[in-house]
Amino acid sequence: MLKNFFDKHMGSSIKKHFIHKVIKASLLGIAFLLLNFCAIGQKRLPLISIEKPPRPVTIFVDPAQGLSFGAFFEGTSGGTVIIYPTGSRSTTGSIIQANLGFSFSPAIFEIDAEPGTIVTISNGPDATLTGSNGGTMTMHIGSSSLGGSFIATAASPARTQITVGATLTVGTPLANPPGNYSGTFSVTFIQP
Repeated sequence: MLKNFFDKHMGSSIKKHFIHKVIKASLLGIAFLLLNFCAIGQKRLPLISIEKPPRPVTIFVDPAQGLSFGAFFEGTSGGTVIIYPTGSRSTTGSIIQANLGFSFSPAIFEIDAEPGTIVTISNGPDATLTGSNGGTMTMHIGSSSLGGSFIATAASPARTQITVGATLTVGTPLANPPGNYSGTFSVTFIQP
């Protein structure tokens, strides 16, 4: 039917021109349809990979077990009391360990971090402990149970536990009269 219409009303060159335009229009329509289909497909794929930033490290201090040197007697020349991360205690010089109902213990910290997080421990400066009856002692923060750097392994809500020891320098009885000595110290946990 269309062929009869073309044959009666149009010349041969116009007919060819019209057919070429229809073919071009059809090809362009198909091309736009394919491009639109490809664009829709691309919308479903992420263009860039977005990763969640690492969860920051959270530090918990165990208030039930702070750093404590326990009871001891000082001799005439003084010395040191050492608390190890394992929970043991030793003395040097003329210091004598006493067991008078005062416990000794390392400080306990609990780290909440993504498993695989590398954490570095940086000890603060030496701390000064002040006595209830006068006098001061110097405390040097020691090593931790996991070393200077470790990899967190516990998945939240579990926590990686770290114990930290210290060395207390005790002077003569005149410089450090008997009593309770207290102070604060700092330990920094660094997540690179």
